[in-house]
Amino acid sequence: MAAPNQPLKATYDAIVIGAGIQGSFTAYHLAQRHKDTLLLEQFLLPHSRGSSHGQSRIIRSVYPQDYYSRMMPDSFHLWQQLEAEAGTSLYRRTGLVVLGPAGDPELESCRRSLGDNQVLDAAALAQNFPGFRLQPGEVAVLDSTGGVLFADRALRAVQEVFRRHGGTLRDGEKVLHIEPGAMVTVTTTAGVYQAPRLIITVGAWAGAFLEPLGLRLPLQPLRINVCYWREKQPGSTSMGTASPCFLTVGLSQAPHGVYGLPALEYPGMVKV
Repeated sequence: MAAPNQPLKATYDAIVIGAGIQGSFTAYHLAQRHKDTLLLEQFLLPHSRGSSHGQSRIIRSVYPQDYYSRMMPDSFHLWQQLEAEAGTSLYRRTGLVVLGPAGDPELESCRRSLGDNQVLDAAALAQNFPGFRLQPGEVAVLDSTGGVLFADRALRAVQEVFRRHGGTLRDGEKVLHIEPGAMVTVTTTAGVYQAPRLIITVGAWAGAFLEPLGLRLPLQPLRINVCYWREKQPGSTSMGTASPCFLTVGLSQAPHGVYGLPALEYPGMVKV
């Protein structure tokens, strides 16, 4: 919602549609650059329909794609910058263990992004992280920068700092129509707004949202099931222990990638 001291108006330097983590950060950086920015969200905030709901997400430096790994130093710096501005902690380092068969192409790409000194054999893995065991032929790669982002706290923080920079956030406003032009016109359930710049960050709604504009993108929203598994040994995987985030690649007993985080949302329950 618009801050109490912000009068409603019709014209802005930029409009961002979709106040998930992508849209909120985009609006925040625009406002930092002294662009008068309107951030629109169709649902009342906070809500559980977006990809950033819940308390935790993994952050890591290790990726099979080299371009992601190269981006991560800047990404960590930006998170630290937001923490300083918001005056709150948004990240906790736990380490990240990537498990897979030796020679797996994806695992090898992860290893190359970190260096050989981050490869753990079965003995080293058991010594550092007793809750993990390797099967014959498997290895582990340790990303010591990996950890947990406090997702919903981060979303609130970036939206609050966006407002402090003079940005306007209006939730519960669904966009009904977009009229392209030198000044783009956005009609919502509550008003009509114009700006020379429009950024669309609507996530799973992108396909249907963009089609009226003549943009037919081959997008398929996916639902990722989140499970919570009770610890076999109480307290063994809590955030205060040496329990890392983990990620599997290429394992025959797990044909799809599996990843998980230490117990946080629910005491004694590991998020997988």
